[in-house]
Amino acid sequence: MAENASVAVIGGGLAGLATALALGSAGHPVTVYEARPFLGGRATSYAVNDVTIDNCQHILLRCCTNLIDFYQRLNVAEQIHFYREFYWIEPGGRMSVMKRGLLPAPLHFTESFATLRFLSIADKMSIASGLLAVKYEYGKRGDLDQITMADWLREKRQTPRAIERFWRQVLVSAINEELDRMAAAHGLQVLYLGFLANSQSYEMGVPVVPLANLYSAEAWSPYEYVKFAYRSAVELLQIENGKVCGPIKAEAYVLAVPFERVSALAPQLSLDLSAFTHSPITGIHLWFDRPITELPHATLLDRTIQWMYNKKDGRHLQLVVSASRSLTEMPRGEVIEMALKELAEFFPSVAQAKLERAHVVKEVRATFSATPGLEAQRPLQTTKISNLFLAGDWTRTGWPATMEGAVRSGYLAAEAVLRLFGSRQKFLLPDVA
Repeated sequence: MAENASVAVIGGGLAGLATALALGSAGHPVTVYEARPFLGGRATSYAVNDVTIDNCQHILLRCCTNLIDFYQRLNVAEQIHFYREFYWIEPGGRMSVMKRGLLPAPLHFTESFATLRFLSIADKMSIASGLLAVKYEYGKRGDLDQITMADWLREKRQTPRAIERFWRQVLVSAINEELDRMAAAHGLQVLYLGFLANSQSYEMGVPVVPLANLYSAEAWSPYEYVKFAYRSAVELLQIENGKVCGPIKAEAYVLAVPFERVSALAPQLSLDLSAFTHSPITGIHLWFDRPITELPHATLLDRTIQWMYNKKDGRHLQLVVSASRSLTEMPRGEVIEMALKELAEFFPSVAQAKLERAHVVKEVRATFSATPGLEAQRPLQTTKISNLFLAGDWTRTGWPATMEGAVRSGYLAAEAVLRLFGSRQKFLLPDVA
């Protein structure tokens, strides 16, 4: 095919943007067709009255090699602030801090782990034994996609408090699924790559600007081959003789849309996606008349709320509940009431503060549910239609539904497109391990 063969990317979420970035850097004209007037998909921001908020707090770890590469290519990596300390707070306000120490990986948490006050000695011994099992079983044990993380933890005889206060707190937030629904393969992956692979991979990156700013026109200005068509919904691809031929013109097409939209756009693919379901995330924004905390973030134990992020001066906080099925039908007022009640258990100053405004964001279709057995159902980026490709965190990336997974899918789709064009250029970076 022609050296500068054109590509149409349908969907302007992270997967579509990663596809476009890779192909544009390889010199191919790319047009991204996005139904909405902004980019980012589920990882974006929007205005609420006079402030801009993220649809939900999105974070990354140092082990997200491809997402970091994506930000570096857009020259926005400096807009991500990485933290080395994790703050664990119990009801009543007692805080523990976990951070790396002087020992090399995988023993780099030994010093701070020993001082964690929210776990007993028996809990710590249980967790240490479990992490040792992760190190030896990740990537080697063949049945991890067939059992749940809860099954694995019971097999390793983890204490109830270790499960609730450590394993659940880490993994439900990372994978957006409950332990009894989550494939153990993904749980071990997060723990190995994020906690054990090296001494820096656990560091948590939080954008210091609204998410939409990371995909601004300025960020894309060096990529002259990449164009964007906003408010341009594509309803149905025209496929004839085993190739896409319309309604838009290009040599190759990439569907970078959520799994539930694929069948409507390309019914000829005949993909069986019936095994895919969603898991929700709820974000709760609270604005107070005074600072509530100086902490940049914290994980909150034993309550519905799992994480707190300090968005501005301790007065604007975002609370996050992953796998938030219990909140999807709860009225907005009750969600806010619950959040204030729980937050006051961790930060007493809430009782004296005045709530000036609140906003609740329920992402009912936030991610796919990473259930046992689903890996075999996740499609590759190539399809039976020769010039049609797939991108999305739900495709086969080797990762669960994360921003890293979305970018990986985009890079893999770009590599597949280039193979169609006769090139073997690679974009996907290996895991930190």
